[in-house]
Amino acid sequence: MTSLRKLGSSDIEVFPLSLGGNVFGWTADEAQSFAVLDAYTAGGGNFVDTADAYSAWVPGNEGGESETIIGRWFAARGNRSEVVLATKVGAHPQFKGLAPANIKAAAEASLRRLGTDYIDLYYTHYDDPSVPVEEIITTLDGLVREGKVRAIAASNISPERLQESLEFSDREGLARYVALQPHYNLVSRDTYEGPLQDVASRNGLAAVPYYALASGFLTGKYRPGTKVDSARAEGAGKHLGTERGVRVLAALDEIAEAHGAEVATVALAWLAARPTVAAPIASARTVDQLPALLAVGELTLTDAELSKLTQASA
Repeated sequence: MTSLRKLGSSDIEVFPLSLGGNVFGWTADEAQSFAVLDAYTAGGGNFVDTADAYSAWVPGNEGGESETIIGRWFAARGNRSEVVLATKVGAHPQFKGLAPANIKAAAEASLRRLGTDYIDLYYTHYDDPSVPVEEIITTLDGLVREGKVRAIAASNISPERLQESLEFSDREGLARYVALQPHYNLVSRDTYEGPLQDVASRNGLAAVPYYALASGFLTGKYRPGTKVDSARAEGAGKHLGTERGVRVLAALDEIAEAHGAEVATVALAWLAARPTVAAPIASARTVDQLPALLAVGELTLTDAELSKLTQASA
């Protein structure tokens, strides 16, 4: 049994890999999404990440498609209480920003789509500097007091605004961020390491990194001269042209071979072992992409292997 990890100071315990719901209603239709969710939970996973904005960028979509699919899956399986559900506010085309009235309306819309009366972890998707942190935290605290949200978290926020938010919560005795969702992986370390990670570490926040596999680059399927059929191929392929990308792939290959593991599993295991990280987020469009992700719970890298990857990615 893979041991669960606590989300910061909350009482929420999660599997060390969060299943990204960004593909649901985008590159995975409802049937594929249900199959992936079934396989993830059957494999011991319990932490599903989505956002009210997923997937508004797809022609014909308006946002909320991922939440709607997850809500239908909960209804079909009757397993809402077994899953830690994370969603986000602030980027849906109809609910942009973090003004108090907007947060409240967006939360109600998310609850409707998800067919549930509570959200386990509610993130501010992007900070909104036009709104004082006092107003944002007070509004989120209201949702917690009403029982609509169990714990709150932040994503895409500056170290200064994050620290200011935490200090306000502590001073006023209001709900406090327990987690942070940063952009962080083996080929993008400065997006988290440094001041932002320092704030998280100092305040006991759990990091739940997105782009954990660098849009697929860290699965190892992108190699010189290969063409990958993926909606994210362009973003992933750019790392092939960097010295760091080449060094990281070489180190991943060597360690994966030593363990008889997939390259993606090793990349996620490095991330899961980093200070403050509770659970990287990775998405799967098909069931056959899941075993490599779920295996992170069983793979422990040696100190030497972790150092090799840290050096290769420097």
